[in-house]
Amino acid sequence: MNFMTRPIEALISLANLGHNFAQARHLAPAAQIMAVVKANAYGHGGVQVAGALAASADAFGVASLEEAVELRNAGIENPIVLLSGVFGRAEMREVARYGLATVIHCAEQMYLLLDTVLSQPINVWLKLDSGMHRLGFDTEGFCQAAVRLRAAKQVDQLTFISHLACADTPAATLNERQLQSFQDSLARLIVHANESVSLANSAALLTRPDMHFDRVRPGVMLYGVNPLNNTEPLPAEIELRPVMTLRSRIVALQTVAAGEGVGYGETWRAPGALGSPSAQSSRIAVVAVGYGDGYPRHARNGCPVLVNGEPAPIAGRVSMDLLSVDVSAIANAKVGDVVTLWGEGLPVETVAEHSETIAYELLTGVNQRVKFTYF
Repeated sequence: MNFMTRPIEALISLANLGHNFAQARHLAPAAQIMAVVKANAYGHGGVQVAGALAASADAFGVASLEEAVELRNAGIENPIVLLSGVFGRAEMREVARYGLATVIHCAEQMYLLLDTVLSQPINVWLKLDSGMHRLGFDTEGFCQAAVRLRAAKQVDQLTFISHLACADTPAATLNERQLQSFQDSLARLIVHANESVSLANSAALLTRPDMHFDRVRPGVMLYGVNPLNNTEPLPAEIELRPVMTLRSRIVALQTVAAGEGVGYGETWRAPGALGSPSAQSSRIAVVAVGYGDGYPRHARNGCPVLVNGEPAPIAGRVSMDLLSVDVSAIANAKVGDVVTLWGEGLPVETVAEHSETIAYELLTGVNQRVKFTYF
């Protein structure tokens, strides 16, 4: 028996992914590039994205051992780094078993490594807290840890790393303070020839060549999102293309009289006085997508979608499986028409702004109820 499925789908353009990676390579031609594919490649499919970039990326960054093992089991042979480190002795052994690298960001992780017998030495990324105050050693601990790890039989190569708190706001003074803290700490320990340095995320890759060092770590820019907090334009020579286009179709049309409400709580009402015989009614399209698919429930009235490429505003509260769109200005809208929620023609950043969130949350929130198609 053949079944029709809900029309919500995420189209993933691997060509656009490759284009965005090439933009990163253009900006930092002398640096190695770690493509960050944590959180299922920001919701795009970790295995598929890593497979598409395997011939280009110098390494991949993930958040957990599980993500790394999934890539290894899929045949990804590139270096893979656990960006949050490990959470126990058994995981440390698995890092060696699968030929992974790990961040060491605290004394507990360092002693766990030093007290564990490994099947082979591993590459370690030693992390400095240069001012974000989330993960990392202070300067004194960072330099002491470097001495211990350089002498450890469990360690093959060292990379020195820190993370920027405000790179998405290039004018923030913390950027300069963090760079200076990082450079001062590196000067104290004197980086050896077989060691490397990494600081730049997507935003710093785009705006701060002085932060590129030996390795850069682009994440969200690979997926076509401007990482500069929508406060700064991209460099003139850079074009990022959306990798995910989330789309569905109109499944019903409603005629709503002036003053009548739409959806839970009647947060949107058709223009005009309730019961007015002369007021024009509104035409509402019901679209098969909701917060159960990962579309933000808190998207405000007026948040745009594209109906057959034409902009139209959301009307009413997003529900679990459906949302309503005012298509009064699109006379030919009909059941079955394609509705783009974000992607080609409608940046995900725009939807995020109307939803009081960030593009990262929207992309990583698309769930497995949505059909993914790679092309």
